Amino acid sequence: MTDTARLHPITPGTQPALAELEAKIVAKRGKVTPLYQYLLNSPDMAQGWEEFTRAVRQRNSLPGDLRELVILRVAVLNRAPYEFDAHVPFALKEGLAAHKVDAVKEATLSPAFSELEHVVLELTDTMTRDIEVPDALFARIHEHFQGQALLDLCITIGAYNMVSRVLVALHIGH
Repeated sequence: MTDTARLHPITPGTQPALAELEAKIVAKRGKVTPLYQYLLNSPDMAQGWEEFTRAVRQRNSLPGDLRELVILRVAVLNRAPYEFDAHVPFALKEGLAAHKVDAVKEATLSPAFSELEHVVLELTDTMTRDIEVPDALFARIHEHFQGQALLDLCITIGAYNMVSRVLVALHIGH
């Protein structure tokens, strides 16, 4: 175990029973990342996690820059630097400007964000901190998102709250 991690990571290639799952992870991600080394402690959860988070990131109707902005904000709010650092390259690749990556770290929402980004970040903050979304905020969100896009936005916020909370609880990446 690392100095602060609360669970032992599984070193890839050390447990024959995990070989098939590790191969699937490598095929989808290129390697068994540090997070997945911890997730391998529960093979069924690791497989489900991979499928779910992959759907959230790669089969999502949200524009990539907006999706990654949400993920970065959740990581900031939940004090999950591992998640933040892991997603900065994705955010930049999806076209999120570097100054917005920096601005998402601030406690108050920056004027650097567009009106759409601002309302999405307000929803992210509310769902992460308070859970319940007031009707007035939801009405503003609904001006921009309906149907699948609305659901994808809420699932992205919820999913990355799950990710960051597991990382923080287990001290992964500290």
